[in-house]
Amino acid sequence: MRIFVDTDPGIDDALALAYLTAQPEVDLLGVGSVFGNNPVDVTTDNALRLLHLFDRATVPVARGAERSLLGRTELGFAEHVHGKNGLGEVELPASDHAPIQESAARHLVDLARRHPGEVNVLVLGTCTNLALALALEPELPQLLGRVVVMGGAVAVPGNVRPWAEANVAKDPEAADRVLGAGFDLTLVALDVTMRTLATEAWLSRLAAFDSDRARYCARFLEFYVGWYDGRMVAERACAMHDPLAAGILLDPGLVTDARVCPVHVELTGTHTRGMTVADLRHQPGPDDRPAVRIATAVRSSDFLDRLLTALR
Repeated sequence: MRIFVDTDPGIDDALALAYLTAQPEVDLLGVGSVFGNNPVDVTTDNALRLLHLFDRATVPVARGAERSLLGRTELGFAEHVHGKNGLGEVELPASDHAPIQESAARHLVDLARRHPGEVNVLVLGTCTNLALALALEPELPQLLGRVVVMGGAVAVPGNVRPWAEANVAKDPEAADRVLGAGFDLTLVALDVTMRTLATEAWLSRLAAFDSDRARYCARFLEFYVGWYDGRMVAERACAMHDPLAAGILLDPGLVTDARVCPVHVELTGTHTRGMTVADLRHQPGPDDRPAVRIATAVRSSDFLDRLLTALR
């Protein structure tokens, strides 16, 4: 499976990369960085360091957008969640490689043209790079394979605003363009990621593994759990947002229930900017917007077992 990952590492992004790079069937064609959890200089460096750690140092890393389509860094960064260095203040060995000259958007377009219908995209940060790629190549929805986007909160509370999830809220215009472009797209929202929790028992199993991959991931998660504890969840645990999206890209069968409907992003509401608005009625109203697939139930325990196996 040929995959391009667009990401803002980020602790859960790091675990998603750990998961993907452990799969022998994955041909990782490139990684695009983007602003989000931290500034893009930090997320680009983290992508390089993580690929070095996971023995994929030669995978091209392309620096992406440093701000939203409107030129903002809306809502700021998430250093309180991921640390000032984006990886829970855990220092990784530096990579011998540098980012390629192409931007993330241009690199994705080049890959799609070179391998029409074969490149699958995993978006783990804002949709900015994918929206920019769409502007460069309007036929991109036909050139790409499957697209999985981790983002949004459809029927549950948001995590940065009452009804807005961070990846969508930090560039609502980009998310709206991507969700309406006609990609073969699965949206993996907080509706399912907040039910896919690395619990204290799961974290203890991870800590017992004797490998660099497991040891570093366990250290990342110590910081991440520290933020989650008592805020987003009642127990000592953390949500596996981005790893779950990676798992669903590799195995769509992890999704046990889904809704197929148009999804808009609210762009102007005083209290609802960044909200993902899906028409969940039994008989949706008329809408010329292409539908996307929203995961509404997943095999969380199966995926968490697979993630442990990959990290071991």
